[in-house]
Amino acid sequence: MQLSANQPNQDDAKDAPSPPDEAPRDTRPDDDISPSLAAINPERFGYAQARHLLWRAGFGGTDAQIRILVGWGPEKSVDHLLNFGDKATIPTFEPLEPSRFRDDIMRPPTEEERRAYRMAQQAQNEDELARLRQLRQDREQEDRRQIGEVQKWWLRRMIETRTPLEEKLTLFWHGHFATSYRTIENSQHMLLQNQLFRTNAAGNFGELLSGIIRDPAMLAYLDNNDSRKDRPNENLAREIMELFSLGVGNYSEDDIKQGARALTGYTFEFNTFQFRKNNHDSGKKTILGQSGTWDGDDFVKIILSKRACAHFIARRLYNFLVADVPPDERGGQIAASVDPAIRAVLRELGDMLYARKYNLRPVLRRLLLSNHFYDDTIMAQQIKSPAMLVVGAVRSLQTPVRDLQLLNQAMDMMGQRLFFPPSVKGWDGGRTWINTSTLFVRQNVLAFLLNGQLPRGVDGQANTEKYDAMALLSAATDAGVQAKEPGPVADHLLKLALGRAPAAGSDALRSYFAGEANQVNNKTVTGALLLITAMPEYQLC
Repeated sequence: MQLSANQPNQDDAKDAPSPPDEAPRDTRPDDDISPSLAAINPERFGYAQARHLLWRAGFGGTDAQIRILVGWGPEKSVDHLLNFGDKATIPTFEPLEPSRFRDDIMRPPTEEERRAYRMAQQAQNEDELARLRQLRQDREQEDRRQIGEVQKWWLRRMIETRTPLEEKLTLFWHGHFATSYRTIENSQHMLLQNQLFRTNAAGNFGELLSGIIRDPAMLAYLDNNDSRKDRPNENLAREIMELFSLGVGNYSEDDIKQGARALTGYTFEFNTFQFRKNNHDSGKKTILGQSGTWDGDDFVKIILSKRACAHFIARRLYNFLVADVPPDERGGQIAASVDPAIRAVLRELGDMLYARKYNLRPVLRRLLLSNHFYDDTIMAQQIKSPAMLVVGAVRSLQTPVRDLQLLNQAMDMMGQRLFFPPSVKGWDGGRTWINTSTLFVRQNVLAFLLNGQLPRGVDGQANTEKYDAMALLSAATDAGVQAKEPGPVADHLLKLALGRAPAAGSDALRSYFAGEANQVNNKTVTGALLLITAMPEYQLC
């Protein structure tokens, strides 16, 4: 099955002007990072910059899509990617509507079922008790099957969406507010949380944080559903402050205890948030220096009033979209080794987020248009997450998807299982994605996408789902590529897949084509892509 990746519409490519091979380069020293959040000069927005934008604000793009963005220029391109809230102007293909999934698998027992269980216990009817337990186990097994379908649904959505930044930010919030199905064992709650992230992907962080304290998945994951005024549970308050909003060093242990009191009574019934007033501690609390009879909403507002929150969220977004910024050894402030230019950018982004009352879209627009974002030290330096690797390969190289379940399994082996983050900290990302084991899987999954090759044998559908590698050349404007000359074809494939044509890679591909009698056909182009995707540079975007 071939899935489309039409963001933006590739039919527009015929109307786009041919981009320059290279935009005018910045004349600053190679190791001098631009601290400027001023918008990039449109004359500097060439093929490499448009490709960079599609990878960082989405999951990559085809040659035709890259050339469209070059023709549009930076402002129209960024606005197009950010405008996913307007479904009237950007129709989104929904691979599978969330409503197709059952929402009642893990429903609480009915009063009749509770009565039957009590009667069986009183009568010591072991057969009836075993039957009732088996019904529960059957539902749990069905729910485990459904979370697998939900995983495939989201992976397919990332591949097919016309609004890739929406899905990219949904993935970001999933790692930020990390919640694992392994703990809560309720596929509907995970799906509801996923929809919460998507709805608020580039909206207002304050509204998202208010949604999180009402989210059944999070309430169950951090045990707040059983938090009462006589025994408040501190888990949710702690993680909100430490991992979700402020960072270590910006709160005290007493703030956590008082925040936990504010969150008592915040629970859920079935799939719906419930505020149990009788379980809520309505007494006076002092949180981050502010005193009052605070509840959960007040707790959120107090956190948002602290400038440290805006700077924390700005840094997390920067880590995800731009470059990794390590904290100091205590996990709080930015490490002293971080470049002063990056510090200046983070400070400006945090101040802007605070001034804009946590509205994310204008901050994202400023970042994605900035000179800093397109700095040579930033581009092609981020290690692809497993999701980026898999989804990006399908979207940019236009491979068949072949088997969503197998792709999800490969992502798990590479360290990123959707809906199963390893802890409340989410995925560490960066260099942790790469080791000898995961590199082996990374190369195998790309071979599978390109030619159906499995570690043992060939996928049974490989002959019916053949990869059309020549499609990567058909829209090219380079005369040498159109004439199928091995040298220009090699450089075209390298520029599309790596963002540039490094000399060593270009020489290797020329040697490969020479060994194939300089024939440029589906077999040799696929072989060239196998070589490119095995290069260390392909692991970066």
